[in-house]
Amino acid sequence: MGPMDAAAAFAGRVADRPVARVRVKLYASLALTGRGHGTDRAVIIGLCGFTAASYDADAAEVLLRDIRSGGALPLAGRRPIVFEEANDIVWAGRERLAFHPNALTFTAFDSEGAALVERTWYSIGGGFIRDEDEILGNDPAPDTSAPYDFASAHDLLELAQRDGLSIAQLMMANEAARLGEAEVERRLDAIFAAMEGCIDRGLSQSGELPGGLKVKRRARQILDAIRSRAEMAITDPLAAMDFVNLWALAVNEENAAGGRIVTAPTNGAAGIIPAVLRFYDRFHRGTPEGRRAFLLTAGAVGALYKRNASISGAEVGCQGEVGVACSMAAAGLAAALGGTNAQVENAAEIAMEHNLGLTCDPIGGLVQIPCIERNAMGAIKAIDAARLALVGDGQHSVSLDKVIATMKRTGADMSEIYKETSLGGLAVNLPNC
Repeated sequence: MGPMDAAAAFAGRVADRPVARVRVKLYASLALTGRGHGTDRAVIIGLCGFTAASYDADAAEVLLRDIRSGGALPLAGRRPIVFEEANDIVWAGRERLAFHPNALTFTAFDSEGAALVERTWYSIGGGFIRDEDEILGNDPAPDTSAPYDFASAHDLLELAQRDGLSIAQLMMANEAARLGEAEVERRLDAIFAAMEGCIDRGLSQSGELPGGLKVKRRARQILDAIRSRAEMAITDPLAAMDFVNLWALAVNEENAAGGRIVTAPTNGAAGIIPAVLRFYDRFHRGTPEGRRAFLLTAGAVGALYKRNASISGAEVGCQGEVGVACSMAAAGLAAALGGTNAQVENAAEIAMEHNLGLTCDPIGGLVQIPCIERNAMGAIKAIDAARLALVGDGQHSVSLDKVIATMKRTGADMSEIYKETSLGGLAVNLPNC
């Protein structure tokens, strides 16, 4: 998502210049795992003018095939330029730029081979991008329309207590200030519908996932197995776990296959929140209001991680992806089940505390092993964290702010081979061969 949007932004910037050729240089994590993540495909499609929001899989596939067979790329969808993938996508290996490991530099050349424009973007996680100017100021410009400005969980809890609001109500006030409450509700309902649709699509598919690891889709098979022993569910006190695992697997199999998912907070961790949200909906007789509270609360927690640490596996390891998704889901579930703000904050803290140090080590650079199963485990952990928090009074020794700071420091101390490079962990101890 990030590299595609960066490519589209660069193409739009240079489309009116006398560009004859564009070169893309991928650094560090994007270079080392980019083929497995489809980064090469993403930048080509982005240079054609597609963005993550406008992406049409079928149209993109046809366009990509035409470019690779004909050697011409329609820059920003307007006019063709020469594009030779083997020469114009440069895989820089372990070379890393200073600000973030997910970096890519675009250079536009004229017909004489002179460089016209060069620009670097950083893909900072969850589809968010920053160009070389923006990356120098990591904090976004303050939204002066939002009535509640918070930079920490401490601020969030104090503001909510001051005005007698739940975390979800505070977030609704902020979002409604920009969009209006009805539009916020519509968008939240659309997110839920997209998550539900992704689960259902994942449950209907079979066969192998692309990429060469020959990983078989399991969600449909597991669903059939659950249905075959439906009568056992009455006596099995943990039957709900099977469904939560199933739903998380279904979403991440869709992600691995290039299907439509909700980035929450990243693609690699996209199965956790949908699985836990469906658990709430199906096993706790969920309501529209409860689902919205879940998503608003999860969004507040995700924003704290993004602002004060990272949601990028390339920057802090999988604790920043599955760990953050687990923390968001735990907070959302606690809120939907009627927890106090203190209990919600405690749930988020518990979930991350027990994901600290989680490495990102995808085999072959593909978001398949161990990523798909890791989402199932993260979803179960989120539910347990919420339940543990809800039987307490919200008082605890380690605050969410402290655990976020710890996660950031742990990520900084983590060797780069464990941060989405496929140079360590399972990626080398169980090599793709």
